[in-house]
Amino acid sequence: MLWPMLAIALGFLGLAVLAVLAVRVAVEVRRLAGQVELAGRRLTDASVDLERAASDLARAGGAARP
Repeated sequence: MLWPMLAIALGFLGLAVLAVLAVRVAVEVRRLAGQVELAGRRLTDASVDLERAASDLARAGGAARP
């Protein structure tokens, strides 16, 4: 009777460890998703700034031509 109870207890502990790890993975995935969203916003802002600078440079270059 000892071995079956020990096997059940170890199985339960194994599932508990897997559940804790699954929760930690889910939390890290949410955090990573937030960082990816922030990086995407920063890239969008940088591309808008680059586009604005390129149009200003093209305008200045067009004015300098004879």
